[in-house]
Amino acid sequence: MKVHFIAIGGSVMHNLALSMHFKGDQVSGSDDEIFEPARSRLQQQGLLPEKQGWFPEKITPDLDAVILGMHAKADNPELLKARELGLKINSFPEFLYEHSKHKKRIVIGGSHGKTTITAMIMHVLKDRGLDFDYMVGAQLKGFEVMVRISEEAQVMIFEGDEYLTSALDKRPKFHLYKPHIAVISGIEWDHMNVFPTKTNYIEQFEKFCELIEDQGVLIYCLEDELVKKVADAAPLNLEKIPYGIPKHLTKAGRTYVINDGEKIEFAVFGKHNLMNLNAARTLCNQLGIKNADFYRSIKTYRGAAKRLELLAENKSVSVFKDFAHAPSKLRATIEAVKSRNPERDLVAVMELHTYSSLNRDFLPEYKNTMDLADEAVVFYNPHACEIKRLPFINKDDVRSGFNRSDLKIMTKKTALENFLLKKNWESKNLLMMSSGDFGGLDIAGLSVEISRV
Repeated sequence: MKVHFIAIGGSVMHNLALSMHFKGDQVSGSDDEIFEPARSRLQQQGLLPEKQGWFPEKITPDLDAVILGMHAKADNPELLKARELGLKINSFPEFLYEHSKHKKRIVIGGSHGKTTITAMIMHVLKDRGLDFDYMVGAQLKGFEVMVRISEEAQVMIFEGDEYLTSALDKRPKFHLYKPHIAVISGIEWDHMNVFPTKTNYIEQFEKFCELIEDQGVLIYCLEDELVKKVADAAPLNLEKIPYGIPKHLTKAGRTYVINDGEKIEFAVFGKHNLMNLNAARTLCNQLGIKNADFYRSIKTYRGAAKRLELLAENKSVSVFKDFAHAPSKLRATIEAVKSRNPERDLVAVMELHTYSSLNRDFLPEYKNTMDLADEAVVFYNPHACEIKRLPFINKDDVRSGFNRSDLKIMTKKTALENFLLKKNWESKNLLMMSSGDFGGLDIAGLSVEISRV
């Protein structure tokens, strides 16, 4: 198969390109910017475009398919050429659905927790020796790529992102997969730029439930009121299975799940991760995996990249990095780190980086989300507002939105770096949360310095 990727540098796009390359397909691609790790990974396999930019001459009649990434705009010259030639054009969600039409499809959706739940399921299935295809939004230990497509596997697992599909298709990605088994982990308004109201956002999950295959299964979080309402209103022909927080105990910074009287140590921590664990267990039950086997396999799970990732620690301090940026993710992540070492002060730093978080009208959604942190810091780069063509937000807007009078607000990378390096880290933990990079801050190097106390 000869395939061309328009916007090959995307997180999922470059992984799909690699997966198809490993499978023996002929792969090419273009992009106007490619960042790490995509750049190095594509280069290692000879798939990195020679030049950045768009080149219509790469679009030729002999292509079997053109895969369109969300980063490409509707007037992209390569896309226009492909349409002119009448070539088959798919977004990556469309392409993955076409590949999985004859497989059992499992889709994990939710405003938060979907990457972790997907990663847990994949870890257990691999440990049990089961064959499956997948698409997940983070790099996982033990998996070479974030996308796998094969002819042999009878099951495919999708992390179900609710963001839009492509410049040509304004449907949420998870509306395209039509699952036989679905999970909804939580619902809290996000992506204000494409879902302007909370009601509009919730409607996407209602539609998701309607698209579950006839006689399918919906696994949903009973602890989330919005999820419960959506599940209650879902089609009656579905089997609906709720889940909550499993029996557990936390002792000396370690978390144990109780199953049939047995204590099983669980490497990740926090209330939301315990719920994620229960979602993964419930779904694995649907695939014939018994609880005892699930817990035997989950013991060796160590988390997904950038999801409560432990960067450095010693006897006095631990430094964590997390992808959290939306209000619900922020609250849950802070709670998790604080519960791990309640005797230590927690310094929580988050970056306003997404369209929603940099929108003055959305900031009140963050009210009290950082209250559990002993010291709270918000960082944002005013230049990000310019790039996203948003009105400038000032520090008063931010402080009011978070409803915390002692909130520290910083807009320069050097100021944040100096603040963190000069702090006394005796009996403290640091949590860095962002879907960005704090203006280019070397978080890994900073973590090493902090852990030398």
